Amino acid sequence: MSTVLQADGLGKKYGKRWALADCTLDIPEGRIVGLVGPNGAGKTTLLNLAVGQIRPTAGSIRVLGGTPASGPEQLAKVGYVAQDTPTYAALSVADHLKLGARLNPGWDGALARERIRRLGLDPGQRAGKLSGGQRAQLALTLGIAKRPEALILDEPVAALDPLARREFLQGLMEAAAEHALSVVLSSHLVSDLERTCDYLIVLVESRVKVAGDVDELLAAHHRLTGPRRDAARLPDDQQVVSESHTDRQSTFVVRADDPIHDPAWTVGRLGLEDLVLAYMTPAPARRALEAIR
Repeated sequence: MSTVLQADGLGKKYGKRWALADCTLDIPEGRIVGLVGPNGAGKTTLLNLAVGQIRPTAGSIRVLGGTPASGPEQLAKVGYVAQDTPTYAALSVADHLKLGARLNPGWDGALARERIRRLGLDPGQRAGKLSGGQRAQLALTLGIAKRPEALILDEPVAALDPLARREFLQGLMEAAAEHALSVVLSSHLVSDLERTCDYLIVLVESRVKVAGDVDELLAAHHRLTGPRRDAARLPDDQQVVSESHTDRQSTFVVRADDPIHDPAWTVGRLGLEDLVLAYMTPAPARRALEAIR
């Protein structure tokens, strides 16, 4: 299977601090990938490496089989919408489309104009007068009309209200299906990823904690609740992701390939948010929660 992004021991260091470390990924094409993690986890660093805005300190990264930003052909393959959904306040919507046509050899003007029409945007209106949701949709239109093979978006809906977020993500899913796009989308809003993404990457403290198909990850993770027990007593094939304890009860989130039939446990399924939070909760925070109880 072809990959949209392949990283091997990828790292980026600023001074003495690693913004991303030992990142190894192999993301298949044709997926909508959710990249999630706390602030400072390395999400933006990974995406900036993927589009060639910065270079790695260690390891390697390839996007659609090529080195990011290695030449015009590679640049044409990848669309990018940065964190602040950049538009130029003094330029009109029509000016943005003209700029897109000038900068992108594969520009699809008919697609851009039709999308602007469907969104109800006035071509003569300056971007600075648009709402946040409208600016985000304009930025997405520019990314799609470039006709890339992959579209990379860095927290594009973070500043939008719930309705504008939903409209943006709906438009993104429709575009991905219509144009066979591979999409990598970073967000700290897990509910948005749950509606949109079929592949998940969790970054914590500059490292990849888990990556894979969403349905497969949910099937492989379980919540175990039962009499208090030390994690070391669990079977070797049950990888402990998170744990919490009261005086009499233990709760574990574990990863296991096989069903769990131990009668001592109540076994529950996890939602996507539960899964993400289990990987994001650091050990000190878990100990603090236990102390409060």
